[in-house]
Amino acid sequence: MPGYHPQDIEKKWQAHWKEHNTFKADNQPDKPKYYVLDMFPYPSGAGLHVGHPLGYIASDIVSRYKRLQGFNVLHPMGFDSFGLPAEQYAIQTGQHPAITTEQNIDTYIRQLNSLGFSYDWSREVRTSDPSYYKWTQWIFLKLFNSWYNLDTDRAEPLKTLLDKFAENGSQGVRAAGDEEERHDFTAGQWQMWSEKQKLQAVHPYRLAYQSDTYVNWCAGLGTVLSNDEVKDGLSERGGFPVERRLMPQWNLRITAYADRLLQGLDTIDWPEAVKEMQRNWIGKSIGAEVTFAVQGHEQAQIKVYTTRVDTIYGATFLVLAPEHELVQQLTTPEQQQAIQEYIDATKRRSERDRMADTKTVSGAFTGAYALNPFTNEPIQIWIADYVLAGYGTGAVMAVPSGDQRDYVFAKHFNLPIVQVVDQQQIEEQADPTKEGTYLHGLIQGMGYKEATQTLIQQLEERGIGKGKVNFRIRDAIFGRQRYWGEPIPIYYKDGVAYGVAEADLPLVLPEIDEYKPTETGEPPLARAKDWKYKGQYDYELSTMPGWAGSSWYFLRYMDPENQERFVGQEAEQYWQQVDLYLGGAEHATGHLLYSRFWHLFLKDLGLVTANEPFQKLINQGMILGRSNFVYRVNGTNTFVTAGKKDQHQTTALHVDVNIVENDILDIDAFKNWREEYTNAEFILEDNGTYVCGVEVEKMSKSKYNVVNPDTLIEKFGADALRLYEMFLGPLEQFKPWNTNGMSGVAGFLKKLWRLYHPQDGDFAVTDEAPKPAELKALHKAIKKVEEDIEKFSFNTTVSALMITVNELTALNTHNRAILEPLVVLISPYAPHLAEELWQKLGHEAGSISLASYPEFKEEYLVEDTVNYPVAINGKVREQLQFPATATAAEIEAAVRATDILARYAEGKEAKKVIVVPGRMVNVVV
Repeated sequence: MPGYHPQDIEKKWQAHWKEHNTFKADNQPDKPKYYVLDMFPYPSGAGLHVGHPLGYIASDIVSRYKRLQGFNVLHPMGFDSFGLPAEQYAIQTGQHPAITTEQNIDTYIRQLNSLGFSYDWSREVRTSDPSYYKWTQWIFLKLFNSWYNLDTDRAEPLKTLLDKFAENGSQGVRAAGDEEERHDFTAGQWQMWSEKQKLQAVHPYRLAYQSDTYVNWCAGLGTVLSNDEVKDGLSERGGFPVERRLMPQWNLRITAYADRLLQGLDTIDWPEAVKEMQRNWIGKSIGAEVTFAVQGHEQAQIKVYTTRVDTIYGATFLVLAPEHELVQQLTTPEQQQAIQEYIDATKRRSERDRMADTKTVSGAFTGAYALNPFTNEPIQIWIADYVLAGYGTGAVMAVPSGDQRDYVFAKHFNLPIVQVVDQQQIEEQADPTKEGTYLHGLIQGMGYKEATQTLIQQLEERGIGKGKVNFRIRDAIFGRQRYWGEPIPIYYKDGVAYGVAEADLPLVLPEIDEYKPTETGEPPLARAKDWKYKGQYDYELSTMPGWAGSSWYFLRYMDPENQERFVGQEAEQYWQQVDLYLGGAEHATGHLLYSRFWHLFLKDLGLVTANEPFQKLINQGMILGRSNFVYRVNGTNTFVTAGKKDQHQTTALHVDVNIVENDILDIDAFKNWREEYTNAEFILEDNGTYVCGVEVEKMSKSKYNVVNPDTLIEKFGADALRLYEMFLGPLEQFKPWNTNGMSGVAGFLKKLWRLYHPQDGDFAVTDEAPKPAELKALHKAIKKVEEDIEKFSFNTTVSALMITVNELTALNTHNRAILEPLVVLISPYAPHLAEELWQKLGHEAGSISLASYPEFKEEYLVEDTVNYPVAINGKVREQLQFPATATAAEIEAAVRATDILARYAEGKEAKKVIVVPGRMVNVVV
């Protein structure tokens, strides 16, 4: 049957690419490289909907284009295959998570291949594969066995620290981390200590360390959750209550890299919004640490960090986080009940909720008083949930005259508000001004800079504080009390943590009978029988978080079969870093930040070359669903069409968009859709149709607006779907989906086919010489497509190609000189059709990826003639056409020879004729 049949063509070429490993990338040092990466997906059971491939299509277009430009392109795909959803399904069904994960991956691979993506599947990685997570565990052990030397400003193996201890003890050692967790000792003491004592002394220096940490504990899921997984005090998955709990947890010391992570942002080509999110998350501030004594508690001291030490004379109360370690010790008997009730209420709120809630004012007085270190006046100590234990010191020096939150708190609880600067206006709100002079004590009469320097100097001289640079970022909690994750390669001997020997990796996830915590609340791995290191030492029972495997996967793609190294030196030095990374902005302070941290660490150890993992980042926008609604008349099983719904009292119900076309409901399909609608009745439009309501919202199964790409590929073809998703609008923007638009793009591809197959008949490309108009159309397209892809402006490229095909159709073009380069131009967008036409043009099957991008020639765009607007005294009166080669003198002579002046200037003579070459003529009379 003649004509364009995409389904047949596409299956043919997908099979060819797979059989011939067409897109396999080898290290080729003599060829320039280009590494294009998609954020690899978590393989959910739902598979892909049409919103998911948006970024994949864009990255594939760039990959195919760069191959045409002569680059050796690495374009891999894999799966972030550990995670909570598979574990929850396992808990419900008893089926091992590996089974459902494997099934889901098979679905994803089938769907990805059906879209014609040029992935090098020989490099596929799965984070749940022991051969992969062996190296995730290996990197963890490197972190466990490293410390951060502030003198060299980089991570170093622990051996360099142990050498310092052996020579001078702890004296002079400057290491990132919490100094209060460490103890001073001499070289002699170090030499006398047992192995256990030495390990205990070293532990607070490690980059991977264990400490008591406040976490989001979800009893219903039996695990710790990240802030992203908690909403309004409930787990995002399952809606179970979440409380803040102090638990021993593994942490990674990302805080050591805070300043370098900030500096690195200036070297990469990322969206400014993402860089700003990371800057805010890291939160660098310059200030001072101040120690407050507590009245009646000689041993208790409260440290606060402030960026405005100049306001200390206005500090009229202290606020502690409810979790602060001194709360119980300081609370008076009279306040015990109120304090405990407040702490219990706080446990039910996530940190994110506490930070975001700026309207609610709440707190409880401990009954204790601190002493202002500069006035020696007693000030009340409160607890409030807007102070977080993990930020700074977990205590705030409240200055209500200069901070609005403190001001509101003071007004609410009738606490003092003291003016500190003569120019403050604090009658109605706080005023954080630094203008004017200070009113109290040592800094009376000083300006901001002098006051700050004076106070810091006094703090340090008195031994009650110091100047300090602080960061908002906290160390990353690395443990999860789950089953389906990488086992942490740690075992315990005499209560001390040891790293599993590298030769014993991978530490494989053991089989267990159930995937939920034990009856006594231990993590699921406690169910493993006889699971001990060397048969005698208990393993760590937590697993790694979901972001562990995704923090370095881009490196494994460079050399996925290497059994001796996480990535071979030669491969890493060739590919170095990702040139283009596409993915969602929602990963800004998670995956993207942790990946940069791990990469900097590996760089410190000399294991990678580049300073940053991802040079350019693009965040694709979201494709929004186009929901349809039916309107049920209240109390009945009758549905009224949208045009008549106002005549009845109705309830709008989402309906499956796959049984709606052009907003017209397929009534029979609706009756078969759900059992309760089998006997539904309908009030129709006057033309006998049922018109649905419409709304644009996020694609979601619950809204029945998810469109399966399989359905569209079957109906229109993968090339049409690829083109349509790009045609919807700029890549970075949110765009509404409308299946109705697919037919237009499918029609364009049919029109393209007919340039090579007139009237849908046999292939009929000629060797005639091209006409100037054809060459002009082609070279406009060559230039436009190249410029747009380089700018990642894919929607405008599709428009340009449509215009080109229309122009060539109008010119009745069927010659090789035009149509062969045209195939190459369109191949990144519609690769299946391009391969088919390329073969018919006489080239080796499947070889279009080896073609060269057509050379643009400016000469074909040069016009033979130019239209000149002719103005008299600035007002355009006529259009005249002149040869493109005409000189200004020739144009002036020709204008003077016309009757324009006679018609428009009442016969007046021209004083001057101004010719702007190629633009216009202005006659001054």
